[in-house]
Amino acid sequence: MSGNIELLSSTLAAARAEDRAALIAYLPAGFPTVDGGIEAVKAVVAGGADVVEVGLPHSDPVLDGPVIQTADDIALRGGVKVADVMRTVREAYEATGAPILVMTYWNPIDRYGIERFTAELAEAGGAGCILPDLPVQESSVWREHADKHGLATVFVVAPSSKDERLAAITAAGSGFVYAASLMGVTGTRESVGEQAQELVRRTRATTTLPVCVGLGVSDARQAAEVAGFADGVIVGSAFVKRMLDASDETSGLAAVRSLAGELAEGVRKR
Repeated sequence: MSGNIELLSSTLAAARAEDRAALIAYLPAGFPTVDGGIEAVKAVVAGGADVVEVGLPHSDPVLDGPVIQTADDIALRGGVKVADVMRTVREAYEATGAPILVMTYWNPIDRYGIERFTAELAEAGGAGCILPDLPVQESSVWREHADKHGLATVFVVAPSSKDERLAAITAAGSGFVYAASLMGVTGTRESVGEQAQELVRRTRATTTLPVCVGLGVSDARQAAEVAGFADGVIVGSAFVKRMLDASDETSGLAAVRSLAGELAEGVRKR
């Protein structure tokens, strides 16, 4: 079975055809439990998310702020494994039909084996991977296996990326480009702002891939702001915080579904 990069591309194109940004939700696998994490993915898609990033919990998540670190710690203490991430992708995709990507640091893939990881992700119906810490110049072996299995390779660009570097990153990537709205770690922010808009403009000058913005979006107002200049709005910490703050899993699932609905309205007000 080949991966679902075509589903990812067609989903993003369908949002553009509706003259809106896509809503991309991030949730870690294994949080609050493996089963609970799968239900959370279903809940955000039911609420209106177009695409879901499933995080592979890592003990040293350099890009992630305290909210996602807390969730990752819960998942790791619960014993989450790569097999659980694959199960999350498979069951979420089968239940929702939405494109499901894995967001992961490079070390777990390197240890697991590139061929094994890409083959299993494709077999699970995954659409691809977001790899925030894999340098483009060291990515050729990964991309060869990802291409073979029909998986997108999404790289992260930052406001600090020079134009020449942006061009190299976007030329190597597929699916979409993840534009980090600011320097720093994930988390909700008061403003996502001009820095992100300028990064999207500079990135678009190098590629025809959709450019999706993450880091800092937490409510419908911010989602609408980012939807005004980006092809996709990526929200993670706000969903995870709703789960962490909930008194039990049932209310947590209701909370993330509700937030997805609010954000889905936001991305339609561009």
